Amino acid sequence: MIKFSLRCADGHDFESWFQSTEAFDALRAGGHLACAVCGGLEVEKAVMAPRVSKAQESTKTGQAGRLNAPATPAEQALAALKAHVEANSDYVGMEFAREARAMHEGTAPERPIHGEARADEARRLIEEGVPVAPLPFRPGRKSN
Repeated sequence: MIKFSLRCADGHDFESWFQSTEAFDALRAGGHLACAVCGGLEVEKAVMAPRVSKAQESTKTGQAGRLNAPATPAEQALAALKAHVEANSDYVGMEFAREARAMHEGTAPERPIHGEARADEARRLIEEGVPVAPLPFRPGRKSN
């Protein structure tokens, strides 16, 4: 495993572990690598100093097995916000625009929701006066 210091196009710095340099390159090329702060997909390796640590040290600090735990206060706050949103609202996926519009028009019961919308859909919601706001993270993908 190798730990890389990373930086997104918006200048957010974060770290993550990868099986190898090739694994990092493959994930990035496939669009599977996102900024831990803003979710942006333009992520590059940042300049970093190598750090070698003993396996015993990582188990003493309780970090063994926590390969992508939030490191900075900003990352921790973002992780807490994401956990709160996901625990207290319904994920509606790509149906977000339709669901938000239906609740605004009164044809669907109001409830807290989060999901995904294309930029043009979000713009139309705002123009129609539907109260929406972008989230500073990518929603967790539901499987099944």
